[in-house]
Amino acid sequence: MALPFLPGNSFNKNLGKTKFHKSHHFDSENDTFLMVGANKPGIGGEPLLGQKYKPRNTVFPRGDGTYLPSWVAFDRQVLSFDAYFQEAVHEKREEQYRVRQCKIYFYLEDDSIQVLEPRLKNAGVPQGTLIRRHRIPRPPPNDDEFYTAEDFNIGSEICLYSKVFKIVDCDEFTQNFLRKMGTNVQRPARPPEDPYMNYRKALDDAMSPLRPYEKYDTLKQFLDHDRHVLRFYCHWDDSENLFGDPREMILHYYLADDTIEIREVIPPNSGRDAVPVFLKRGKLPKNPGNLPQPGVITDRTVLNVFGPSGQGSRYILDNLKTGAVNTEYYTDRELTLGSVILVWGRKFVICDCDNFTKEYYKNKYSIEEMTPVMYKRETAAQSTATLPPYNGFGSEEDSLCSTKGLLPKPPKRDFVKFMERDRCGLESNVLRFLGKMETKKPIDQDRRFIISYFLADDTILVFEPPVRNSGIAGGRFLERNRIKKPNQMRYSTEPSQYYAATDLYVGAHVDFNSFKFVLIDADEYAFKFMEDNSHIFTKSNIDIVLQKIASRLGTNKEDILAFFARTDPTGSGYIPYEKFREMVLNVEPSLTEQEIMTVARQYSDRRSDIILDTDKLKSIIQEELRKKNYEDFSILIASLRQEDKNCTGYLDRQTIRKEFIAQHVPLPDDMLQAALSVAKTATNNNEQVLYEDFINSLNWRDYPAPMIQYQPVNADDDWCGTRAQNQVNNINYTPLLERIFGSLKDRPEIIP
Repeated sequence: MALPFLPGNSFNKNLGKTKFHKSHHFDSENDTFLMVGANKPGIGGEPLLGQKYKPRNTVFPRGDGTYLPSWVAFDRQVLSFDAYFQEAVHEKREEQYRVRQCKIYFYLEDDSIQVLEPRLKNAGVPQGTLIRRHRIPRPPPNDDEFYTAEDFNIGSEICLYSKVFKIVDCDEFTQNFLRKMGTNVQRPARPPEDPYMNYRKALDDAMSPLRPYEKYDTLKQFLDHDRHVLRFYCHWDDSENLFGDPREMILHYYLADDTIEIREVIPPNSGRDAVPVFLKRGKLPKNPGNLPQPGVITDRTVLNVFGPSGQGSRYILDNLKTGAVNTEYYTDRELTLGSVILVWGRKFVICDCDNFTKEYYKNKYSIEEMTPVMYKRETAAQSTATLPPYNGFGSEEDSLCSTKGLLPKPPKRDFVKFMERDRCGLESNVLRFLGKMETKKPIDQDRRFIISYFLADDTILVFEPPVRNSGIAGGRFLERNRIKKPNQMRYSTEPSQYYAATDLYVGAHVDFNSFKFVLIDADEYAFKFMEDNSHIFTKSNIDIVLQKIASRLGTNKEDILAFFARTDPTGSGYIPYEKFREMVLNVEPSLTEQEIMTVARQYSDRRSDIILDTDKLKSIIQEELRKKNYEDFSILIASLRQEDKNCTGYLDRQTIRKEFIAQHVPLPDDMLQAALSVAKTATNNNEQVLYEDFINSLNWRDYPAPMIQYQPVNADDDWCGTRAQNQVNNINYTPLLERIFGSLKDRPEIIP
């Protein structure tokens, strides 16, 4: 109820207003005055008398949150409505109208509308997209406005281009959205039925084919069990027949179509032809009986024939299948271990199956245990073939290959071993030992030999370094070849035994073609290779050697501790190698020099190891990159930044090394690893390297280092055993004693 317009009861509407401008409504075009602002408000932004505000887009209620535009806030959000419209049908007696159901999609981002009609089979009218997506105007006289979200609700009618659509339902998202907008959503309804479509459906249901048939759906079984095959091992005892014998069979049951295939296992030298299959794939009947003539067994029986024979005749088929013969076939239910099946009159005993078959019966039939049936007879011990003796021509392998065929072929080389153990980069795969002759001749006792064992083909080369004024020329003492072990018959049927890599170690006594040698030293590569492969070279296995020493100590532990205390009176923790060797031989005289040197190398004095000169190494690497004219340091830093996912500035050494290899940096791998070992690392992780500083240290263009002349390190290919580069001088016995006796805290007299 409004207040009366009396003094004191009226209010000034201009109180609190700050805008009093007048909107521009009229304009002049071609000397004609027009009204251009019919929808513009009046003074102060208020509508004029009789003016209604017509929004051009959907007005959504504002809530809490950011004010995003509609095309961002409602992206991919669509209101879905179920609707129908009635279409008149002219000049057709069967139907007067047609009810067409459709889908109406309202896109919230731009207020566009799309109408789709689901396609029906044999509809006879074009279906699919009835109205493509766009903004649809309202019907006249409001054709200057467009449909918005407020116009859609269950039960409302929408006129789209002269077609009236009745909305009957919507999805759950649409219901929730309309309720949040403040719209009272009505209950869904069902569209009316189309009389003509009901008539068509009843007509289709009443129709029956002229010749009824049965449809066997085997697609599901094929899709579920395609390539799934049960394998059974069967036995067929055919010894009762003439020239018969027990035979082994493999039965394959295909789960995709319940067919069976049988293959025979033909042993070598059995006198039988290797046929591909014993029984081709097909269904196996349980009681086959006599084979009927073609056309006798049919699924349908012709009951009567009308009219003349031939063209124009008619016949009636038996729908009850009175003449059909139901043949039973073997299925997976009958195939169990120990059962007997008839394969066209032959009795097969199922004895065993594979793991897949056992798992299948366990999952489907809950059969836990499937005990195999023993059917194989105990075969006599197969005699090994006797090799023919060596004929004296060529090698033993060459002589043996000449007996395996009419056309002699050379013996095959172990190509895989050759490729794995051939020289590759710094890996020579050659074990070199220093040896001396085991003889009583004074002139031969001082001679030294380099014995090289090539792992690629198990050959041995003996070389004698020339010595001045010795009266011996030196050079190759024994050509590279495989060497047989002594005391073997020359013309024997057994293959000869050759020296292997495990037969060579420091302290070993070998006999090369009646020349006896004692191995007294080895190079660094041989020691390291044998220690890395200690599971093959037991003489270099530190665990086995220490176990031997610990087992022989027994009650001499106190004497050992007293020996170390006497040998190291100052308590430095180190003793000379000769004293250590003397003590070990007293404890275990059977230890070889290789085993003693393995322990000594493990616990040697590392205090005098060479420390890399950082400045010299930096200058060497920059000089190497300058010679190769490498300048892509910025690309290298960018690739390393891409590897640094967390942008910490640090990467591990292995990642940096892989990136150097990927970018084809012309830097040897040993130089790169040496530079990474002295690079600046993180404070909390020694493996993380500050990669930008590391790359800048190698940048010879922007950060050049002072030139330093250096001599490149020569390879160790000319090792002749005269240099004492691998000699162990002192032994750190404290960790050795702790490994043998445990903690030494309770023995302060021997702790350095």
